[in-house]
Amino acid sequence: MRLTDLLCGEVGGISDGAALAEASVSGLTSDSRRVRPGFLFAALPGSQADGRHFIPEAIGRGAVAVLAPPGTGLHPPSQPVRLLTVDNPRRLFAQMAARFYRRQPATIAAVTGTNGKTSVVSFTRQLWVHLGRNAASLGTLGIVAPGLEVPGSLTTPDPVELHTSLADLSDRGVDRLALEASSHGLSQYRLDGVRVSAAAFTNLSRDHLDYHGSVSAYLAAKLRLFEEVMATNGVAAVNADAEHAQPFIEVSQARGHRILTFGRKGNDLRLKKLDPLPDGQRMQFEAFGTAHSVMLPLVGDFQASNALCAMTLLMGCGEDADAVVEGLEKLKGVPGRLEKVASHPDGAPIFVDYAHTPDALSNVLRTLRPHVSGTLTVVFGCGGDRDQGKRPQMGRTAHEMADRVIVTDDNPRTEDPKAIRDQIIAACPGAREISDRAVAISTAVRELQPNDLLVVAGKGHETGQIIGGEVIPFEDAEAVRAAIREIGA
Repeated sequence: MRLTDLLCGEVGGISDGAALAEASVSGLTSDSRRVRPGFLFAALPGSQADGRHFIPEAIGRGAVAVLAPPGTGLHPPSQPVRLLTVDNPRRLFAQMAARFYRRQPATIAAVTGTNGKTSVVSFTRQLWVHLGRNAASLGTLGIVAPGLEVPGSLTTPDPVELHTSLADLSDRGVDRLALEASSHGLSQYRLDGVRVSAAAFTNLSRDHLDYHGSVSAYLAAKLRLFEEVMATNGVAAVNADAEHAQPFIEVSQARGHRILTFGRKGNDLRLKKLDPLPDGQRMQFEAFGTAHSVMLPLVGDFQASNALCAMTLLMGCGEDADAVVEGLEKLKGVPGRLEKVASHPDGAPIFVDYAHTPDALSNVLRTLRPHVSGTLTVVFGCGGDRDQGKRPQMGRTAHEMADRVIVTDDNPRTEDPKAIRDQIIAACPGAREISDRAVAISTAVRELQPNDLLVVAGKGHETGQIIGGEVIPFEDAEAVRAAIREIGA
């Protein structure tokens, strides 16, 4: 593809249109190790490394063009290599990836928020499939599509990986896609160029402040989905019960989006009543004025909210309300999201959940409390090299809402694991400290009595424990099952 065809807007570093037209690009990447002859290399400054340092390597591998911030030079100057400098190279790189790969599913629904993204995109995909649509989901769990499951490593992949996947899904006949829009992905412009038809906001609570620095910056990143990424006149599905709902409504009004709100305060999908049942809950709600009562095979208020969010997206994209409602009773939960993975021989249920923020942990414990008449035990930790401020908050939440607390390690990365545990326990008097996560889980399982309940929180679907720079295979659900096997033996 001609370089000039990839560009969107003026590029400060090149004024010779003929030179652009002559240059042909065979691929794009921001990783110098993946450069091949004919590629464009995006030299992007990042928090871990500065891509500009790898320009010589990229040129040595055959790059014909370099995209970089203003002030970047080629040393030594390379006449055959086009240097493109713009104020926002990340955004242009994402737009170029969209133009290079071109093909995308016709309808794309993007979901942002602190909690619930993974469940909402899964439910959205499931409901579309129930209606006979060729649908897929993309996010933390990777790509799930008809006949295809590809594990993922990032909630929102880099632009080249993302648009490669979009083109592949389109080629497979997928015409509806639900994807997660993380705050990192939005602030780094990875989603710019994705043709978003509908966007949803679930909720916002403390998370990723180690990266964003403040709640206001975190909120601003989320708002970009509605304000800049989604084209005007899109569909905005907003959780009316969320504390920060109003900014999303105001931005959507300014952009001319069709605004649909859901939740107990929702105008369009209003939750009226939830009755807990052994295998889920009876959910009563109104959809555009019509009353419905369904058996939702999911536990917890927040799962009801996630289901409402998914319904709102489908109805906003033109699906029949009654047909969408019919699919609710067939929904399946997402692995690692309030997933019942085993029961103690004496009958106590054991759940695994991805909760790794104060709000998420609070929601899980509040949800499970009505289902336990004995002792509610939680095993959890906090990640290293991440927001330290949430550690005492999570400790306080566990202390106030659980009967028994075991604090353990959860991806300590390069931090001292003991220091992380100390920060949690300082706000959680009476908690036990067991550093080894497998031992902590085994201990909690062995101590269960009839009518008790155990939740292991923090890692959910993850299959590794990050210690230092090494990823050690570890899965909470398998650790629980191993402990159950030991009891049986």
